[in-house]
Amino acid sequence: MLIKKGNKVKILCGKDKNKEGEIIEIDRKNFRAKVKGLNIIKKHVKTTKEKKGGIIEKENFLNMSNLSIIAEAKKESKKKEIKK
Repeated sequence: MLIKKGNKVKILCGKDKNKEGEIIEIDRKNFRAKVKGLNIIKKHVKTTKEKKGGIIEKENFLNMSNLSIIAEAKKESKKKEIKK
């Protein structure tokens, strides 16, 4: 199943494992996606004439293989999870 902007997804691994969110941006060339409110990083920005400098928090890209689409009706993830 194809992941699209606006889909509800569940993160399968990483620091935000088992958390749910909505896709806000997709990079199909690099097979990555941004999830709203998850995988937050801090970026240090230098002061310019237009913008004030400081530390900005923003979402970072996740690999799409680490995401699973959530079915709205059943609230289950579509991707099979491997149990070890």
